[in-house]
Amino acid sequence: MDHGLLKSSMTLAEQGYVDLGAVYYNATEADLVAHAIRRNEGQLGKGGTLIVNTGKFTGRSPKDKHIVVSDMSEDIIWWDANARMTPDAFDRLHADMRAHMVGKDYFVQDLFAGADQRYQIGMRVISELAWHNLFIRHMLIRPNASQLDGFMADYTLVNCPSFFADPERHGCRSETVIAFNIEQKLILVAGTKYAGENKKAVFTLLNYLLPEKGVMPMHCSANHALDNPADTAVFFGLSGTGKTTLSADPRRTLIGDDEHGWSDSGSFNFEGGCYAKTINLSAEAEPEIFATTTMFSTVIENMVCDPRTRELDYTDDSYTANMRAAYPLDFISNASRSGLGGHPKNIIMLTCDAFGVLPPIARLTPALAMYHFLSGFTSKVAGTERGVTEPEPTFSTCFGAPFLPRRPEVYGKLLRDKIAQHGATCWLVNTGWTGGAYGTGNRIPISATRALLSSVLDGPPDYSSFRIDPNFGFEVPLDVSGVDSQLLDPRRTWLDVAAYDVAARKLVNMFASNFEQYHAHVDKDVLAIAIS
Repeated sequence: MDHGLLKSSMTLAEQGYVDLGAVYYNATEADLVAHAIRRNEGQLGKGGTLIVNTGKFTGRSPKDKHIVVSDMSEDIIWWDANARMTPDAFDRLHADMRAHMVGKDYFVQDLFAGADQRYQIGMRVISELAWHNLFIRHMLIRPNASQLDGFMADYTLVNCPSFFADPERHGCRSETVIAFNIEQKLILVAGTKYAGENKKAVFTLLNYLLPEKGVMPMHCSANHALDNPADTAVFFGLSGTGKTTLSADPRRTLIGDDEHGWSDSGSFNFEGGCYAKTINLSAEAEPEIFATTTMFSTVIENMVCDPRTRELDYTDDSYTANMRAAYPLDFISNASRSGLGGHPKNIIMLTCDAFGVLPPIARLTPALAMYHFLSGFTSKVAGTERGVTEPEPTFSTCFGAPFLPRRPEVYGKLLRDKIAQHGATCWLVNTGWTGGAYGTGNRIPISATRALLSSVLDGPPDYSSFRIDPNFGFEVPLDVSGVDSQLLDPRRTWLDVAAYDVAARKLVNMFASNFEQYHAHVDKDVLAIAIS
């Protein structure tokens, strides 16, 4: 039985999903919250939020992502990072999922991905869970009633957490599967309740489609100067580097917090919402994000709360440190309503160096920018994972390896060409440690990082002179207003400079070893950096 007033022109039955229970098309936030409560998927929180728990999986399952091998994909996909699936195995998986869906209720959202209408795709998301449907309604761009009239999806995503794959029958690794069949324009997700798989599946799809159109897909946050989209900045960074926090500058307009494209006319958000980490979130440090955690229909994921008052505990990571809030972008007062920006004027590559080696800011040449973009460095620290007793390097190429269906050099060359064409300035900003490694040194003060970013974004920066870093070859300013000059030279912050030199050489060697995989795929100027 079909329900919902805003139904697009194609029903699930017409798509081959027959004998289902009730089907709810494009339900509103209020209806989806009500459905989720009625179905015991979550509990109502303060302000009408929806508090949910994702169960066994509190994060993504990147090793369970598969792409169907075909004549079209064989020579395009980066198979080192994407598992293969045969067409027959995918068809069996799809058939078994359709059989599993019989008799069950489903929720459908017809949404857009991409704020630039020239590159926008229509996504139909079919969800077993009402709260998953609410999540994706927040995360993608919601059509209005007239746009839904005759809406035809370009791609369909089906998510069935209660279906568990059979690795032998379905050609996958485990009971959890995220499977892409690009020729069939279909994505299947099963065996996990983690909602982030939905949004990252769409991002992966865009990472496949857009390079052929000359658009650079980016795992970054972005903002622009108030009333001046031409002054746009993008912030690349892995988890824990400050990507969301540092781009949420009240003096600038937030374009988006996670996924963007860079086309021949400027930058644009892929999404219509935010998926913010909430561990240690405070009203003092991040008031706007904090406020969303008591706004109606915000999805509160894996947070501990008081069973009577529903007060959230922002410090209790009993479920996971990856606790999050999902909400529409318009919950942030200084967010862009168009999702559009200009060509990036400044490109910030964020890293959290737990070795205490990298300076808090450095200017990169185009070749160095490509080197650090392909490296995608940050570091884990002791205590973050069992068995980690000292800082460990993490290299995630293009600051988003799990979401790259094509080889990393494709994105690296796109970025290099965009920088050359539009004259962007690239900066490496370290939000990690100084004065020693993690456990000995101190975290670089957030006030210093904000001052450094302000000097760049309010620019042009008034830097009188630079030094060339002897380890990585980038330019480091000698003096920045409002920042202790000693902080700009990490070697001077160590009591034992010989120990610093040892740590620096160790980190350089880690970079070099990781970059060996790209030697055959980069230009001479980038290769010269790698082997110097």
